[in-house]
Amino acid sequence: MTEIYPDSPHVALGAIPNFRRKVFRHEHHLLPMKMQSGPKAMTENNLWGRQQHRSDMADEKDIEIARKMIEKSSKIAVLTGAGISVDSGIPDFRSEGGLWERYDPHEYATYESFLRNPTKFWEMGQELAEVFLKAKPNEAHMALAELERRSNLLGIITQNIDNLHQTAGSKRVVELHGSFLRAYCLECNTEYVGEAIHQRVANGEIPPKCDKCAGVLKSEAVLFGEPMPETAMSEAIGICRAADLMIVIGSSLTIYPAAFLPQLAKNSGARIILVNLEGTNRDNIADVVLRGRASEIVPRIIGV
Repeated sequence: MTEIYPDSPHVALGAIPNFRRKVFRHEHHLLPMKMQSGPKAMTENNLWGRQQHRSDMADEKDIEIARKMIEKSSKIAVLTGAGISVDSGIPDFRSEGGLWERYDPHEYATYESFLRNPTKFWEMGQELAEVFLKAKPNEAHMALAELERRSNLLGIITQNIDNLHQTAGSKRVVELHGSFLRAYCLECNTEYVGEAIHQRVANGEIPPKCDKCAGVLKSEAVLFGEPMPETAMSEAIGICRAADLMIVIGSSLTIYPAAFLPQLAKNSGARIILVNLEGTNRDNIADVVLRGRASEIVPRIIGV
């Protein structure tokens, strides 16, 4: 039976270990939320009463604190969201001028709406295909790939569907929301991997059809209300439980159940570094909060 995890920051933490026995749906507030801006003070106490380092824009002192935390950690988990790919030319969907201002997600990006009218999704998908096919990894993606090569990085858990971590050279990538590089036929389940389908969409084939049975193809990217990939979620939970440090990059932490992963890591004893241009809904669990662009901050804290 499919269960929807409550979209609330007040869910009892004891429920989190039951993740692996559930199939989740992709849930979040479809309408843009106003992010909480961080205080100007350099330090304050976080939810656990520990001193927390934060500033409106990251300075060298905070960068050095985060860098030392990374150097001393032996089991590092990374969670990335849309903010890490903005400097690769992929805009945040919810930002001003973003995708959701032009396409109502209730109409274009829910699983129910896709089944009802797949053409609408692929009309939006045509714009996405053109953006994704041009995107290249930026300095933040490359720095994380270097971190994997030289340290005990348990894995990168990503909410993104752009494949940029893999293109940068990262091997241990868990895709919570699927990938734009994979699609399948709703009729015969034939799978398609690679850029060919999205090149067809970019060229105007809407919706793309199966070569074998002419059925409609669906991107593997998880839509709102669609069951989350159970294997990926289970793997992400394992990484969070084992980590002694979690670095959250470019995520506002408003999409559930992914937004609970830093809480799970913290509950398991990990320290938390948050890197984001704006405030998040989980700033109060962090040990260090760094404001700024991921492409500028991540290479500095990793030391590349």
